[in-house]
Amino acid sequence: MERDSGARAVLVAAMSSGQGKTSVTAALARKLVRQGQRVRVFKCGPDFIDPMLLERASSAPVHTLDLWMVGVDECRRRLHDAARECDAILVEGVMGLYDGSPSAADLAREFGIPVLAVIDASAMAQTAGAVARGLRDYGPVDMAGVIANRIASEGHAKMVASSLRDIPLLGWLQRQDTPLPERHLGLVTPDDVDGLEALLDKLADGLQFEEAAWNALPLLAQSAPEWEDVPSLLAGRTVAIARDAAFCFLYPANLDLLRQMGATLRFFSPLNDEPVPPDADAVFLPGGYPELHGATLSQAARWQDSIRAAHAQGLPIVAECGGMMAVAGAITDKEGRRWPMAGLLPGEVTMQARLAGLGAQAMPTPQGPLRGHTFHYSRLETQVPALSHTVKTSTGGAGEAVFRIGSLNASYFHGYFPSNPPAVAALFGGARS
Repeated sequence: MERDSGARAVLVAAMSSGQGKTSVTAALARKLVRQGQRVRVFKCGPDFIDPMLLERASSAPVHTLDLWMVGVDECRRRLHDAARECDAILVEGVMGLYDGSPSAADLAREFGIPVLAVIDASAMAQTAGAVARGLRDYGPVDMAGVIANRIASEGHAKMVASSLRDIPLLGWLQRQDTPLPERHLGLVTPDDVDGLEALLDKLADGLQFEEAAWNALPLLAQSAPEWEDVPSLLAGRTVAIARDAAFCFLYPANLDLLRQMGATLRFFSPLNDEPVPPDADAVFLPGGYPELHGATLSQAARWQDSIRAAHAQGLPIVAECGGMMAVAGAITDKEGRRWPMAGLLPGEVTMQARLAGLGAQAMPTPQGPLRGHTFHYSRLETQVPALSHTVKTSTGGAGEAVFRIGSLNASYFHGYFPSNPPAVAALFGGARS
């Protein structure tokens, strides 16, 4: 089919978490892809898990849009590039439409993206109209329409549609016998879901979608500044990056920035007992779920010996959240089992039921603040004094501890690298490049 000049874009939002935003976004992305459209999905706010699933649904990398962490200019550039390259842009919101500061509604208004409201109609009918109108008028936001989730029948869908008045029902998704699993403490990644591809296809099949209403949406108009040149602060350096089921929390933009600064990236798997590559000049241990793989990691002697050797040689090591847990003395998992780890950071990590850290934070560096966030259910007990603490954006108070032991820089903090390239270059030993 002939391609329009530009892309139709919606921000998929809801009144709260648990309404089915991810299922609807995944179903719509897969449905549009199967129609031959080029689809780009973004995630609003810090998140690692939903983007993994949405990448599978759309067959394209999923980047983060966040007015504070990513910044207005980079968000605009990414949307502008997507509008030039694809036919449809889906931005999945976070929590409720107006939750947080900045909220998903703030992002929608900043870039003129209409909101597609997901409403769980499993326990309502005509009240859906009140919810939709409230979501539209409270801000207000430009409302593209509604997709009703967990619909029991076509008659149920018609009741919802009649209640919306001047807001179109763009589609509805029937109740699923095998829905996407709800997160339990965030512990669901695409690799945890058996038959995910078939499940995504089933979701797309179950989405009743008004194509005429979709095609009536305006094309996204963007006027973005050009991308700024990134200095080659890591030219000639090789950065080894742990990447497997235990170390899977990686922003695509972080990897892109390392490459743009001239670094060669080498990936390796501690879970497969792969050592740090011998040509590495620096090591990045991202977050993930090492606590779910404690037995395997505790017996991965080659991996543990190699990271100790890298530390002894003075290679810069950046360990974020799960990466920090893996280089602590030991991890005690939710079942109370203690697993010895690499021991670069003296101390014990213990999993707990309650959330221990959440929110946007900034890490101070000599090159200025590096923006990012924290989210973890474990606690670290150590006698090592903190080099510094991150700053909570919500209160300005002290956030996560940042530890420096020799060449190791470790914290629960997840950094968004493009927010401060010189600081990132310095962390990986490229400050003098």
